[in-house]
Amino acid sequence: MDKLISNGFIVGSVPEDYIFPPDLRPGNLEIPLSSNITVIDLSEAQNGDRTNTIHKIIKASQEFGFFQVINHGISVNLMNDVRSVFKELFEMPAEEKQKLCSNDPSKTCKMLTSSASYATEKVHQWRDNFRHPCHPLEQWQHFWPQNPTRYRECVGVFSVEVKKLASRILSLISEGLGLKCGYFDNDLTGSMLLNVNHYPPCPEPSLTLGVIKHSDPNLITILLQDHVCGLQVFKDGKWIAVEPIPNAFVVNIGHQLRVQFS
Repeated sequence: MDKLISNGFIVGSVPEDYIFPPDLRPGNLEIPLSSNITVIDLSEAQNGDRTNTIHKIIKASQEFGFFQVINHGISVNLMNDVRSVFKELFEMPAEEKQKLCSNDPSKTCKMLTSSASYATEKVHQWRDNFRHPCHPLEQWQHFWPQNPTRYRECVGVFSVEVKKLASRILSLISEGLGLKCGYFDNDLTGSMLLNVNHYPPCPEPSLTLGVIKHSDPNLITILLQDHVCGLQVFKDGKWIAVEPIPNAFVVNIGHQLRVQFS
């Protein structure tokens, strides 16, 4: 916890243990924005164009494993509120961050830097990370941080809405794959993990990475970006940048669901 980048212990230059080998560094390469990553208007599925919406989702899932959704039903005010409360979380004094997970005897609530393997990894990632379970809400909410004071209420409402959105998307996917209704309404969707990445300003961004290349092991990831274009997708041997669309969510197909498309 004392190594959190957001605690401000790093100034001037990137420490050696955050500098990636030359072949893994981002360098100063400009990653082009992609105009091919599909944007799905979910309101169309409710307004008589369900078949076309499903076709777009299946095609994007097969080709990229990514797509973005707009008109998803989650209010802009709620999205802004949750961004704000996460910002408050990482701006708290170091001693307050130490207490964030003290109310969780299960030890599933974690504030860490780089990754859970910080003590053994050779190179650290330039990020702080906060995570905890959030479904079923009544099982976990009382273990969440009490500060910021609005954290439990705001994130609780948001997690319920995101769970509904995930169910809607999975329903469209299951229909598109010809699976029975409610195919994913089982243990695969019985839990949900909130994972918040915070990337403080970096003095030498060409030398390090916020998150190393990876794929998600879970069923589906729903990502709320900010205005910074940082997310990249590897497609046909090249990295492409995912442009942040205001008030949209990025949907990432994880390993558990990817097998359905193979």
